[in-house]
Amino acid sequence: PDEAVRVAEERDAHARSIGHPFDRGFALTTGSHVYEYRGEPEKQRALVEEAVLLGREHSIPFVSEILAQLMKGVSMVRSGQLDRALEVMIPGFRLWDGSGARIWSPYTKSVMAEAHALSGDVETALDIVDAMLEQIVRPDWEERSHLAEVLRLKGWMLSLKGDLEGAERNYLASLDWAREQQAKSWELRTSTSLARLWQAQGKRKEAHELLAPVYNWFTEGFDTRDLKEAKALLEELR
Repeated sequence: PDEAVRVAEERDAHARSIGHPFDRGFALTTGSHVYEYRGEPEKQRALVEEAVLLGREHSIPFVSEILAQLMKGVSMVRSGQLDRALEVMIPGFRLWDGSGARIWSPYTKSVMAEAHALSGDVETALDIVDAMLEQIVRPDWEERSHLAEVLRLKGWMLSLKGDLEGAERNYLASLDWAREQQAKSWELRTSTSLARLWQAQGKRKEAHELLAPVYNWFTEGFDTRDLKEAKALLEELR
């Protein structure tokens, strides 16, 4: 996680140095996910706001009105500004979908679904996530970069409905994908969710044995949201 910040800062510096507005806008928006993953929405928002100004200054609405608005919405979800996030993301996706674009939607739409779930509309959230899972497995599309997280989110949404078996099934599927992709950050996040579920079911030993090895794999990033949450849960499970 810390190395990711170093690379991201180098990327943004390079994008600014070459002076190409679209490249810079693309780097600032899509690259801002680094800070969202780390649980630092304010830093993500700063890059996104820079991209909004850049896109409008150079008449690149794809940057200012689509990419930047969707990333702004993501940062708002992470900041707990759920209503405002949906106000930004829904029209942003209307433009994105209207252009015929489908790539990059699975994760970002799943974050929008998360906002619906956190606002109490779990059914809409599940409809969105299920549509994204269908898109991911569509032949010749198969955009699986965030599949582990989308499955984890579905598991969490099912847990909100009291479907604990469905939640566990999706968490386990998420773990399978994270491990196959060697995506330790996704594995940590899902392990935390599943360990929390098992803790509630009285399976404290199983929960600790699941989460501890993943947490102990990390050598940096201990000030990030996911690692702090995992550490706190491990302390509860001891």
